[in-house]
Amino acid sequence: MSYKVHIKNMVCPRCISAVSNMLQELKIPYSSIKLGEVELTKSLSVENKNKFSKALQDVGFSLINDRRSQLIEQMKTLVVDKIYYSSEDLNIKWADFISEKLSLDYKYLSSLFSSVESITFEQFIINQKIERVKELIVYDELTLSEIAFMLNYSSVAYLSNQFKKVTGMTPTQFKNNRDKNRKSLDDVY
Repeated sequence: MSYKVHIKNMVCPRCISAVSNMLQELKIPYSSIKLGEVELTKSLSVENKNKFSKALQDVGFSLINDRRSQLIEQMKTLVVDKIYYSSEDLNIKWADFISEKLSLDYKYLSSLFSSVESITFEQFIINQKIERVKELIVYDELTLSEIAFMLNYSSVAYLSNQFKKVTGMTPTQFKNNRDKNRKSLDDVY
């Protein structure tokens, strides 16, 4: 039997490595780790849960105990994983994707997200995509057309308009700006 533990702010492969090291140091057996979730081979004692929770907090993570928070964190993780780490096409209907992955009605999930996070789920997706665009612009390996295609924007103009709405500057202004104002993934809301 396995026990799932959900972790807030676990948004990148380095996060997985950090949590893995933490579990090994604490001698807590686990079978798998993925973004936002650890599958333990046995339940945690109160003492181990407290130690693990403290270790997580020391590096900016935290255990998620209630179901609502777990769902929201899963929604965020699915978006981040799809936008940043998936090689699959981003030409998806987010409502269908999230609903299918979490086996819950999208209206419920979207409403829950908005009520807790103070932005809509759609705005969260846009913010993540724009942060990814910033990252790709800084890397300077792709044209804006290639970035637009990669992130499933219908046109460069649409990407540029959305980018300006979110950041207050055009992609070109951003590229020429010395201070790139990039955020860490767990700060993108």
